[in-house]
Amino acid sequence: MPPRNDHRERTLVAPAICAGVGVHTGQRVRLAIRPAPTGTGIVFVRTDITDRDNRIVVSGDAVVDARLNTMIENAAGVRLSTIEHLMAAFCALGVSNAVVEVDGPELPILDGSALPFVQLLDRAGFRRQATPVRYIEILEPIHVTDGDKHAALLPCDRYEMRFEIDFDNAVIGNQVVDFVVDEQTFRDEIMSARTFGFAHEVEALRQAGLARGGSLENAVVIDGDDILNPGGLRMEREFVRHKALDAIGDLYVLGAPLLGRYEGYKAGHAVNNLLVRALLNAPHAWREVVLEPELANVG
Repeated sequence: MPPRNDHRERTLVAPAICAGVGVHTGQRVRLAIRPAPTGTGIVFVRTDITDRDNRIVVSGDAVVDARLNTMIENAAGVRLSTIEHLMAAFCALGVSNAVVEVDGPELPILDGSALPFVQLLDRAGFRRQATPVRYIEILEPIHVTDGDKHAALLPCDRYEMRFEIDFDNAVIGNQVVDFVVDEQTFRDEIMSARTFGFAHEVEALRQAGLARGGSLENAVVIDGDDILNPGGLRMEREFVRHKALDAIGDLYVLGAPLLGRYEGYKAGHAVNNLLVRALLNAPHAWREVVLEPELANVG
């Protein structure tokens, strides 16, 4: 595997293919992640749509709904939901360029975390590309607020993240994570954290046409003070770790990794997208930079 400190773009060696069920639609879909040349970025293709443009280029402006997941749409009105877990894997593993083909309206939820996507990408292998990675360097603080939820991007010489949640529930309560967003930390501490929800919300979601594919196989479900999953939690503070995972994916719609510090409090997909749009609307607060690897000292 190429070294990750060379600041070069990456794609895959070979296609990565899987199938699964969408958590909201309940529809079974097939996913194929294919290598792509430099300059492609992350592009999703709805292969089940053939009567109009079915390519959706990921960008901050492409996000059209972020209430319960991150949904993107192209100018032809073609939409795709629940991209955030795969986008988090792309970000953490340094995948700059890929074409993702999917034959339905939503990516498969798999086990509710980014772990299966990481395993899928690992099996396909990574190829170093000649083009330097463009980083988004935060120059001035950007803050957004929505009620008691808020998020910020702050200047920092590396990508850091602090996330805090506070639930009036004994199982979750107040949880905080603070870490450097890099591949090793993502693999060790973040990627296995699963999405979660409350049993009393499931029926309301299903009546609204959502959560049709949700189950104990792909989400942590809380009922009062109990976790319904037979195996319990995978790790300490799994709930806040998953919220951080979502944020990594939500921010990667910017098309480049960050040099900055993200701080979120009770923030979900909607607040994260507000932050993305606030950044894009403040060109003075950031710039694109390329980092060259340090030359080894020659004695």
